[in-house]
Amino acid sequence: MDIYEAKKAYLDNKDKMRSELYEKPDLIYLFFELTRSCNEKCFHCGSSCAPGLGHGPDVEEFKAVLRDVKENLDYKRIQLCITGGEPLLYPGFAELLGYANDIGFRWGMTTNATLITKDVAQMLEDTGMGTVSVSIDGLRDTHDRQRGLKGGYDKAMRGIQNLIDQKAFRHIQVTTVINHQNIGELDELYQILDQMDIDSWRVIGIEPMGRALDYPEMLLTPDDQRRLFSFIREKRENQIPVNYGCSHFLGLEYEREVRDWFFYCGAGTHTAAIRINGDITACLDIEDRPEFVQGNIRTDKFSDVWLNKFQVYRKRLSSLCTECQECEYEKWCAGGSRHSFDYDNCKQRVCFKDILF
Repeated sequence: MDIYEAKKAYLDNKDKMRSELYEKPDLIYLFFELTRSCNEKCFHCGSSCAPGLGHGPDVEEFKAVLRDVKENLDYKRIQLCITGGEPLLYPGFAELLGYANDIGFRWGMTTNATLITKDVAQMLEDTGMGTVSVSIDGLRDTHDRQRGLKGGYDKAMRGIQNLIDQKAFRHIQVTTVINHQNIGELDELYQILDQMDIDSWRVIGIEPMGRALDYPEMLLTPDDQRRLFSFIREKRENQIPVNYGCSHFLGLEYEREVRDWFFYCGAGTHTAAIRINGDITACLDIEDRPEFVQGNIRTDKFSDVWLNKFQVYRKRLSSLCTECQECEYEKWCAGGSRHSFDYDNCKQRVCFKDILF
């Protein structure tokens, strides 16, 4: 069996798994959006976060969700994913995550790392953080310009080093959002990260969502996309484990070549999220529309919602799009990623057919 036939066989099994998960979902990742406040203002931010915006539910409300999940779901399988905004700005951060750790939850965080001093790194160890993903979006000047904080690059790099020096975390990852203006810095950024004791580099393309919609000139061209995937495939042969993000079907040429897994959008079957207003949804990146809100932690038990609702996510996304239904790759793609789908016009905004395959 050649590599393409092997990939087809695996993707066929993945499609079977998808159908099974629609009937019997398996929660693996639970996201808490602690805040929309952030000390940076990134032009590509999918949630349009900025300084001074609001925080999420209070600590006791989040604690109640954790108790419910522990009592009624298989909590040992669940990774708690802490995000924002900048989650370290959330009042009661240490109290909430210390509590999560004390009752047995694994947790990790996405952060810009600018606030991670040695004392904060110690706090993160004390409260049980296992994994962390830090945003570095280019070389110094590019990073600072695109994230709206002068000196942000140096602060983030110091934060990463403080995490490394702590020698307490299972996985330290750097995430870079690639756009039309910073794609030329990939090689030099790789050389910098290759000298750091991080565990992986996650490279993703800018998505047409959130604040990025105001900067269409920053979106990747087809040539940019091909350049990005060729770069990742080449670098994966070297020391740093480089992965493209979890989104989008990439075709037989690139599936499993630029990340350690085959594409599957797990929104609503593997993944759930709680927004800052308490709304329960499948993924924080999915468009915030009423039909996608499945409940609210202030009026509903999260476990009841997970087990008895979410039907809007537990069917093929391609069922909404005639073009997807007629595509020869529909069985493996199933309509692509839910967060990039245009629900008003019933089509996928990010499709790599005719670009990569």
